[in-house]
Amino acid sequence: MAINVLPVTGEQSELLAAAIALGDRYTKRLGLLTPPTYRKYADDGGLLVALDGDEIVGYALFGLPKRYQYVRLAHLCVAEERRGNGIAALLIAELRRRQSHRLGIRARCRRDYGLGPMWSSLGFVPKGEGLGRGGDKETLDTWWLDLGHEDLFTEIQSDALLVVAVDHSVFSGLQGSGDEQDVEESRALEAGWLADLIELAHTPQLLLDVREIEDRTERTHQRAGMSRLRSASPEKASVAARQRELIAALGKRMADTPIDDDMRRRLRYVAETAGAGLQVLATRDPELERLTDLVWDVARVRVVSPALVTQHVDELRQAQVYRPADLLGTAFSLEEVASGREGELVAFFQQADGDSGTAFAARLAALGSDGVLWRRELLRDGSGHPVALYAWAMDGRTLNVSFLRTAAHRLEETLARQLLFMLKRLARDRGAHVVRIVDPHLSPAARSAAGADGFVEDGSGFTALVVDMSGSAEAVSEAAGRIAALAGRTTPSLGARTSPEIVSVAERVWWPAKLTDTSLPSFIAPVKPRYSAELFNVPAMLLPRPDMLGISRDHVYYRSAGHRGESVPARILWYVSGGSGGEQGKMVIGCSRLDDVVVGDADALFSRFEHLGVYRLTEVRDQAGPSNKAMALRFSDTEIFPAPVTHARLAALAKGLGLPLSLITLSKISSALFQVVYEEGHRKT
Repeated sequence: MAINVLPVTGEQSELLAAAIALGDRYTKRLGLLTPPTYRKYADDGGLLVALDGDEIVGYALFGLPKRYQYVRLAHLCVAEERRGNGIAALLIAELRRRQSHRLGIRARCRRDYGLGPMWSSLGFVPKGEGLGRGGDKETLDTWWLDLGHEDLFTEIQSDALLVVAVDHSVFSGLQGSGDEQDVEESRALEAGWLADLIELAHTPQLLLDVREIEDRTERTHQRAGMSRLRSASPEKASVAARQRELIAALGKRMADTPIDDDMRRRLRYVAETAGAGLQVLATRDPELERLTDLVWDVARVRVVSPALVTQHVDELRQAQVYRPADLLGTAFSLEEVASGREGELVAFFQQADGDSGTAFAARLAALGSDGVLWRRELLRDGSGHPVALYAWAMDGRTLNVSFLRTAAHRLEETLARQLLFMLKRLARDRGAHVVRIVDPHLSPAARSAAGADGFVEDGSGFTALVVDMSGSAEAVSEAAGRIAALAGRTTPSLGARTSPEIVSVAERVWWPAKLTDTSLPSFIAPVKPRYSAELFNVPAMLLPRPDMLGISRDHVYYRSAGHRGESVPARILWYVSGGSGGEQGKMVIGCSRLDDVVVGDADALFSRFEHLGVYRLTEVRDQAGPSNKAMALRFSDTEIFPAPVTHARLAALAKGLGLPLSLITLSKISSALFQVVYEEGHRKT
């Protein structure tokens, strides 16, 4: 029979008497309350009972103080023979539902009763302790269940660049516990120069770990230090679900690792960090650091040492807001905006007072009334939520964009940059020479990305040139000048002596232009089919990934640390090396702009660049070898060739130019070879 939870008033004498009788069975732990006290609680709305048929099997007795906006839980009682069946959880759930307008539920419980796991399982966290009034001065723990309301001390968001969750291994070091090196490493997180850059946060698991410290003096000392940290309160159900995913993945991928209480505690830190919307967890626990790849794959949480936080705070911050690698694992879908459904998008995309409500919907609905064929396209994430909206139409050689909006989303900045590059690719495919964004209420994220991507703002909006040409700097810049003149702009004249830095900027701003008689270096890089498939979807994966956004703009590729004349800026051709199939699959599939070459410790490189790549930490370490030194190549704006250049054709092109060809490792090639391979990759079939 189902358990029913319902309130009892002082007038319901039989139910009240039964609750009192149940409480009297456990006076050694609950304390003795007189019947009038029970009746007063009930009359004030503070008694819930759990009924199995006509039998009371549990109750919650609580006060509702008028001065303090929380629930003061006096008794949570379940008949001993019925414990372990979720009755306490039902009582707390009903109490939460009825008192959801209050800040939380507060309970005090003797520490020596050993009921910490029960309170924790119900969602409570330890918030402090004190001495009881009895002669033995027993320690009473204060437990708190947050009901999700902001109070005067709740911050909406941090002003710091980066919010970092810490586990107990780091927090104890902050409090001066541990050996000198451990303390020094943890306390580096509180260095003065980092004060405006990072903010440290704790999750509920840290409260539980501090509570378990045996020494009362040390426990009190550490608890006092919690006030220096931001409190993160993730939703309990999401944490439990994420922890189950982590445990399942650990059992599958690292079967030799015991899943004991300590491991569950470690994974709880990860699950709570993810549930709080944070992406960095600082630890000095080697067992947790060993799970770096698994944690990232499952929970998208960065497990790092305090030293890596202090060394790479800027990169970690960038990793929080710009995550092109995440696009590879996210199922986006594209659809036309159906006629009459424009109003449904107001809540997601309105940006300013002049574009709010009906004005937004009316302007979106009006597209096409002038006889122009507008494509109104809506991008949704894997959960079906609208994340981007754009509308475009061709006007001769111009791709006009009348709407370009991004919605609040964890990948908003990433999506904005990706959409701009997608519009340039669309313009190229349609034969357009200009992309003109005329949306008067451009999303802030899109506006910021446009300025960094070669779009120039004028009175009518943002304009970018699309110069689909490879050749001499003089010829390409002349072509760019002719296109710019049609858009009412001017461009500089470039020549063969133009510096590589300027040439690289020109190729980005005029994409897909290639200035091939300059000193901008070119390289060819062999990439294994597995990484080529994950980075570029070439060769196509057995289970194709969603490719709605095309190839992400920025990625990182790792190799051994030995130098082969690498320099930046540069161009790079991607050569898919053969697998067991011999010559099959050996081909140049595309090219990118090489933006950065960094040699360093494998772990440090992974921490700095993992938000850009598909590599796991263990794979970066494999590339590094015994020295633990690897090279990271950061590249962007990849073009996949419509016609891949086979190994035989590549060798013939090199031979025709009288040039050697090495495909064993990253190698520098001449601009002449780059040009003929690039043009071969774009040949008309």
